[in-house]
Amino acid sequence: MTQDQHSSAVYLVGYRASGKTTVGRALAARLCREFVDTDHLVEAEAGREIAAIFKESGEEAFRHLESEVLRRVCERSSQGEGLVVATGGGIVLLAENIKLMRNSGKVVWLRAPAAVLEERIGADPATARNRPPLEGASAASEVEEVLRRRYPLYEASAECIVDTGDLDQEEVCSVIAAALREKPE
Repeated sequence: MTQDQHSSAVYLVGYRASGKTTVGRALAARLCREFVDTDHLVEAEAGREIAAIFKESGEEAFRHLESEVLRRVCERSSQGEGLVVATGGGIVLLAENIKLMRNSGKVVWLRAPAAVLEERIGADPATARNRPPLEGASAASEVEEVLRRRYPLYEASAECIVDTGDLDQEEVCSVIAAALREKPE
């Protein structure tokens, strides 16, 4: 991979509450790039919140819409727009999504321990209201189960992994910015 391949977009992947949106906004400001949140684009296109899409149309319909939104974002990046993109937590479930992101930017996994994610989710009232439960179980067991399944997908998609559990927003941005400056092998 060349530096040019990764100069247009930075795609942040990871489980909900890993910091994708918060870090994404700060990183975009630091890098003088536009911030894009695929979940917000999906909601705008569907005219309803993600929880409603899941409830009324099902996960498959949501994932299809999410992939279409991602495809358009990747096209913008491929045309040279500098973007920082916060993706939905399940964007890595489809191999085509991973391929799209890797072909048009650098994929960064914001990783945090399950206990940290559970604490963040519990502290954010909007999470329960706007994000559907995926397993129908307790929040703690859901986080652990979904992470167990997605961990290999996040790892395989990421060109850079940043542990966000013990770092604040600025430290995470600094780690990502340093990784973006590294010379390709």
